[in-house]
This record gives sequence, C-alpha cells and structure tokens, in this order.
Amino acid sequence: MSGSHEILLETGTNELEVLEFFVDHQVEEGREPVRSRFGVNVAKVMEVVEAPKGLEPEGMDRHPALMGTIALRDMALPVVDLGRWLDLRRAPAANENIIVTRFNNEVTGFLVTGVIQIHRVNWKDIQPPGRVMSNMPGNCITGSISIGENFVLLLDLERALAELDESGKLEDDSTSADKGGEGRSVLLADDSTSVRALLTQRFDKAGFEVHAAMDGQEAWDALDAMRQEARSQGKKITDMLDVVVTDVEMPRMDGYTLTRRIKDDPELSRLPVVLFSSLIAGDVAHKGDAVRADLQVTKPDFNSLTSKVIDLIDSRA
Repeated sequence: MSGSHEILLETGTNELEVLEFFVDHQVEEGREPVRSRFGVNVAKVMEVVEAPKGLEPEGMDRHPALMGTIALRDMALPVVDLGRWLDLRRAPAANENIIVTRFNNEVTGFLVTGVIQIHRVNWKDIQPPGRVMSNMPGNCITGSISIGENFVLLLDLERALAELDESGKLEDDSTSADKGGEGRSVLLADDSTSVRALLTQRFDKAGFEVHAAMDGQEAWDALDAMRQEARSQGKKITDMLDVVVTDVEMPRMDGYTLTRRIKDDPELSRLPVVLFSSLIAGDVAHKGDAVRADLQVTKPDFNSLTSKVIDLIDSRA
C-alpha cells in the first residue's frame, strides 16, 4: 500500500480499516518462533516499505527499540523495533517490513516481521481490553478483534512514541492551570487510561466538574442518563453539562460516531463537541467537519486544550 490509499468510509458510520501485521518472536530457545498478530488504524498509515538489511538498535543510553533513521525519499525516517518495544524477542526474518505512520504530527516507521492485509471492521466489534488491563501501568493494548480464526490486538502507538521520546511523555507540564471552568461540567471520552487521567487532572484544575468515559459507547450512555435526569427535573441537557471532549479512535463507538449522534439528536445537539485526537490534521479535518464537531484539537496539545474549550463555551453563552 502507499500514501495514495484512500479510506472509502463515510464519516460517522463507526467503521474503520485495520492493517493487520505480525511479529514473530522467540519464546524458548530452540523452538519455532511464535507469531503474534496486531493491528493499526489505516488512517495512521502512510505506506509500507521493505526494511533495509542491517538495521541495528542505536545503543548508547537510548531506548533499545530505537533503530536510528533510514532514508525514505526526501526525509530521514526514524524507525522503532515494535517487537522490542513490546518486550518480545523478535526473531529476525528475511524481507521484514516497516510500517510508515503519521499521527501526532510526526512521521515514524515501525519495524515488524510482516504485513498481512487490510480489514474493514466496525468499532462495535472491537472489544476494549477490560478495566483491569486498561488500568494497568504501561498498558499498550487499546482493543482486540477476532478476524477469521485469529485474534488481533490493536496497539497504542501514541504510547510508544511518548515513551520513546522524553519530550513527548504524557504528563501535566503546565506551571499553572487555566481558570474559567468553575461552575461548568465536561464529559471526557478517551480509551487511553493515561490520557483520560491527564485530561481529568487538567479540567479539574481549571475548575470543571469532570465526568469521564472509557469509550464512545460509555459516553453516549452517560449522556442518555443525563438527558433522562434533566427531563425528570424539567431542565435542559445544557443545565447538566457544558461540553463534550472526545477522542476519535475508541472501541465500541468512535468519536466521529459519538459526535454525529449528539448532533443528530434534537436535545443533545445543543452541546458543543470537541474532537481531541492524534488523527486530526489538515487533510482529515473534513471528517470532523462532516459530523459537525464544534472544535478539533490535535494531540498532544494538552496544555492549550482547556483554554480552547473555555473559549468555545464562552462564545456560545
């Protein structure tokens, strides 16, 4: 596949395309390698190229998964050994592949044993890792799906970049919190435990009452419950909630679908919706526009998010 690949999916239908790939790794000496299958959203993939021979870890004090850079047309592409990052003893093989990705405004290559094919799936068929696994420190799995007879794990590549780049770590590096959220409430939806915790911390510091959901379906259920409560008290939904901030990639229901459902609902459509995702860039911003998102902010711009949300709420007052 190449960068000219277009995802022919209507935005807000809860569908996505997953690139399935594998890493062969050694579990026991002298035994045949074990094959583990993984997946990544095609929206993050620019192309797949053959890995050059002789790639070695950078060494020194850097993470052992960092393989240095390779020349790819007019750029130096940083390459990450995905097996090493996953703590798998990757078994070297002939004709390995590098998956070239673009998200968080960065282009990165991930070295894998091989690529299988692209599958069109529905987010509702992707199972979240479960509360126990998703709350484990360092969790790198965002969901799983059965494809044919195989079990495919979806990887949190954003976490990989954050861990490999000291400057990209997910942490609150603000010296002072934004103010202006006092007396207001926000519903946050993000399947990443670390991102959800950071967002909760930032909005709490800004004075918001925070409601958090681990995916779009849980957020929708929370909205429906708020709607019912508002009705019972003779109030509007905007008396219960001021804004929704949602990721795009989430199991069960993605952020585009959540946004579309909110905007298609006569009561909930009054709520402003902010998309906060690593996939938001100039060439895909039209997807957020198509589902009528009120604002789109690119991860990892955590520090300006709260002020932008406060400005959005103020502009609608």
